[in-house]
Amino acid sequence: MGMDRIAAGAIIDGKQFAAGLLEDITARVAKLKDATGEVPGLAVVLVGADPASAVYVGSKHRQTIAAGMNSFKHELPADATQDQLMALIDRLNVDPAVHGILVQLPLPAHLDANAVIQEINPDKDVDGFHISNAGRLATGQPALVPCTPLGCLMLLKDRLGANLSGLHAVVVGKSNIVGKPMAQLLLAENCTVTVAHSRTKNTPDLCRAADILIVAVGRPGLVRGDWIKPGAVVIDVGINRVETPEGKSRIVGDVAFEEARHAGAITPVPGGVGPMTIACLLSNTLTAFCRQHSISVD
Repeated sequence: MGMDRIAAGAIIDGKQFAAGLLEDITARVAKLKDATGEVPGLAVVLVGADPASAVYVGSKHRQTIAAGMNSFKHELPADATQDQLMALIDRLNVDPAVHGILVQLPLPAHLDANAVIQEINPDKDVDGFHISNAGRLATGQPALVPCTPLGCLMLLKDRLGANLSGLHAVVVGKSNIVGKPMAQLLLAENCTVTVAHSRTKNTPDLCRAADILIVAVGRPGLVRGDWIKPGAVVIDVGINRVETPEGKSRIVGDVAFEEARHAGAITPVPGGVGPMTIACLLSNTLTAFCRQHSISVD
């Protein structure tokens, strides 16, 4: 679909899209069970008792079970050693019932998160953070892709159609979790990609040239309405908690949403990219299962 065919002011409903994706995943898991007698298994490792992390792990567990997959929760105390955590990862790497491994971040400060991530078997790395998956993505090989950029790409294709070739995409943010893999995914779709970051000198002008604008910096309202070209598709990855004048708090994105309604389409916060994360985690687990069993992913 061309940019001129996007309805002005359209809201991209990530919650609805994620629900549909989960339905599809659940149906595919059921078919795989009938065909193989097995289902994908996701192991989630939680170290310590961080309340937010515990909530995320609980949500992942419930949705994994709801999709018909096996869910394995492994909880270690906050004072667990690096060796204890690495030993657990090694056991999960060789467990045939486990097809995906996720270590909930952040880890306690005394643990080396990067070393833990690199210990995970890349074929079970459903977060897509292992250097092997980053390299595969960068060189156009089959990879497990970080969940948030994967979800962003799904939302873009749902809005714009499968062919993004030739569109100018601007990614604001260069993190290993979102910005860099997002740029690689868009390059693979034959977009012309610009990456802006904290040292970029002309970010507003770059954004104004974008057909597709992805913002992932963690700064509430950074991107103003006049940074956005009329008709552009805006994907707001930011999730920021801010205080209201009444002393309460609310969740906002990195884009000044009310100023951006002239965009061709935009994800709201909340309800945009956020719901896609767990859905894409389960999609990656299904993909990992299929590849480990030499089954066509499609």
